[in-house]
Amino acid sequence: MNKNLQIATLGGGCFWCTEAVFQEVKGVEKVVSGYSGGNAPGKPTYREICSGLTGHTEVIQITFDAEIISFEDILVIFMTTHDPTTLNRQGADRGTQYRSVIYYHDKHQQQITEEVLKQIQPFYDDKIVTEISPLEIFYEAEQEHQNYYRENAQQGYCSFVIAPKLAKLRKLHADKLK
Repeated sequence: MNKNLQIATLGGGCFWCTEAVFQEVKGVEKVVSGYSGGNAPGKPTYREICSGLTGHTEVIQITFDAEIISFEDILVIFMTTHDPTTLNRQGADRGTQYRSVIYYHDKHQQQITEEVLKQIQPFYDDKIVTEISPLEIFYEAEQEHQNYYRENAQQGYCSFVIAPKLAKLRKLHADKLK
């Protein structure tokens, strides 16, 4: 079986939320929670990220089969399952570590990202503030942050924050789900 595997790196608030969303999408092979975009030396810890002092944001790195789902579709799902119009905030999560960001891996991804954001802007009353930057480094988060929703679905945060995002995903993108 030939696969056209590509990688997307996205930050849309808490990585537990974005991870849970993309684990449901057809063509997604793997989702890894992690950190990117900062300037602190060495691999950061979750505690350091939460301080807001590292410059890193919580992100997910998605490995997907572009024969099944396009990078454009990944971005549309991403942009419609979080609020790309709030600066450094998603719901109750506040700080630069929760900013909306798309880290592109090459010029082609950069061009697609710019075009998708331009096409989506008219659907929002407020200006989209999603950062678009080249991926410089990705640090995988600690093991307890991987597959968080799947392993902790009954936990309060999962029930009150992640479950509604998944309901929105199912409503808006049912044709793209596993």
